[in-house]
Amino acid sequence: MEWNLQTAEELAAAMRAGEVTSVELTDEAIARIERDDKVINAICVRDFDRARTAACGADQARARGEDRPLLGVPVTVKESYNIAGLPTTWGMPMYRDFVPAEDAVQVSRLRAAGAVVLGKTNVPLGLQDLQSFNEIYGTTNNPWDLARTSGGSSGGSAAALAAGFGALSIGSDIGGSLRTPAHFCGVYAHKPTLGLVANRGMVPPTTPALPVDLDLAVVGPMARTARDLTLLLDVMAGPDPLTLGVAHDLTLPLARHQRLGDFRVLVLDEHPCIPTGSAVRAGVNRVADALVDGGAHVERHTPLLPDLAEAATLYTQLLFSGSVARFPVDAYEQLRTRAAGLSADDRSLDAARLRGMVFSHRDWIEANNHRELHRHGWRQLFAEFDAVVCPITPTPAFPHDHDPDLLERRIDIDGVECPYFDQLVWAGLATMPGLPATAVPAGQSPDGLPVGVQLIGPMFEDRTPLRLAELLEQRIGGFQAPKQGVLPGVRRG
Repeated sequence: MEWNLQTAEELAAAMRAGEVTSVELTDEAIARIERDDKVINAICVRDFDRARTAACGADQARARGEDRPLLGVPVTVKESYNIAGLPTTWGMPMYRDFVPAEDAVQVSRLRAAGAVVLGKTNVPLGLQDLQSFNEIYGTTNNPWDLARTSGGSSGGSAAALAAGFGALSIGSDIGGSLRTPAHFCGVYAHKPTLGLVANRGMVPPTTPALPVDLDLAVVGPMARTARDLTLLLDVMAGPDPLTLGVAHDLTLPLARHQRLGDFRVLVLDEHPCIPTGSAVRAGVNRVADALVDGGAHVERHTPLLPDLAEAATLYTQLLFSGSVARFPVDAYEQLRTRAAGLSADDRSLDAARLRGMVFSHRDWIEANNHRELHRHGWRQLFAEFDAVVCPITPTPAFPHDHDPDLLERRIDIDGVECPYFDQLVWAGLATMPGLPATAVPAGQSPDGLPVGVQLIGPMFEDRTPLRLAELLEQRIGGFQAPKQGVLPGVRRG
């Protein structure tokens, strides 16, 4: 039997039943990577020797009667996480030789749960792109179409899952970096509630691995099924033992409902700041139809929805204020000059990006106060609804675009050219207020590319969108292996 595309849950059950060993699973995963990753380039740092040793240890532990959530399951880790003895570069050439001495807290949790780490997955330069390429490790291709991106910044992880390189992966998300690659590659991902999952050790190279509370950014799970997402989130979730973990224990609320017919869902497919491509709109509608067929209460409009244009502006300002915080002084002064030249009437997202880059502390506090008003608006909305279904980006995976000036790039949405970074507004809808959001497959485009949607849930009620994802998977299907034939060993989905 071929195991590489089985779920983590299935692999764990098979090992418990004695049908397969971790050593066998690990060897099969390594063989698949060695055979197929030449064209995908998802695994940028291999750790096969230590993986085989860990797999042997997992089998020995099971023979002693031990059983842990991921005991013996092969997984991958995004390159941006520190793993002792392996390089952490974030794709930045000046750090190609940086090797941390200590595992990130989430890598430690994977190991404690018994997982076998195969290696690290590719990322964009500084994690700041919707694609995954850099001068050190090259370009990660989409397993469905090698000419297209796998997404970013967790693009290597999504491509690895789609190609069968491990059952699970961990990534991070500030601009859709978990959800966009999942959408582009046809897999699942979950952006947890802000602050739910400890992030220590997912830091730029040479930066001290301290328990810092990040603004907007989270770390989270990726998988090929919704149930596997929940399995991995349960391993990852919880406060850092150096800070809140000293006094706090985590108790996530149960999902609001177990039956699809009990869910109250708001469906969105239009945004005032950017068009929605027809393939993505069709994916949203497939999910909406499945909800209606399953008896869920579905609405398309509500006065409770916070203003989407204002939300996009706030998100853009907060995101870019952080992204340039370490720019050299001369570069920052150039940005200040450019921002001063903007018309006061310019309310475009391009202008919001530039203004955000030169925010004063006073500016940031004002934006943060507006964010709190939006958070309260979401609380009121989730008193009437259980989840929101909407796009992740306006299009399926797009062709590779390596123009070094990201602000000059454009995205083609059914023949309409839009600024490249404007496509972040859908991801930002959940990111700005810190809400949980689960990316789920929602069929394919007419070109045969995966299309995903996100299920946004109430703050700290992560199990609600995860449960809805599981119920939708039962109705509309979930992960399918790539059909384009680029991988000779991948079965046809």
